[in-house]
Amino acid sequence: MIFSDIYFLKKALIQAQKAYAQQEVPIGAVLVSNNHILAEGFNLKETDEDPTAHAEMVALRKACEKLKSWRLKETTLYVTCEPCLMCAGALLQARIKRLVYGCSDIKAGAVTSLYHVLEDQRLNHQIVVQSGVLEKECRELLQNFFKVRRGVRAVEGARLESV
Repeated sequence: MIFSDIYFLKKALIQAQKAYAQQEVPIGAVLVSNNHILAEGFNLKETDEDPTAHAEMVALRKACEKLKSWRLKETTLYVTCEPCLMCAGALLQARIKRLVYGCSDIKAGAVTSLYHVLEDQRLNHQIVVQSGVLEKECRELLQNFFKVRRGVRAVEGARLESV
């Protein structure tokens, strides 16, 4: 782990907190090149009504627009939670050099949990992966979000049944 990994993952956590404030699943991403932030993003699936509006995808789109290129070579993506299959595929397509993420996603993770897509030697590009950076903070933010969300649903459900 590189010292700057903590710094940039903290920036991704700030993005995740923005998602939380908008009642989106709190995942944030920051794309970095030469220790400079190229783009940031957070989940916007509900807001945009777009199943592809994951934090990683939002950051990738912004960076591609800024650089006027889909090739994001020599960049590192910092994301608070392990990317899903769609996002992992997009990272490969964009030629990201390195991925640093916080917590694993045992239900949808495509980097180390369910699949190992980024390190598949059969593909023409592999990505260096560093996991577990600020893992506790990333996991707790997600767990808190879902505890609150389930609590609201339980209360709403009880109210609906009593009417």
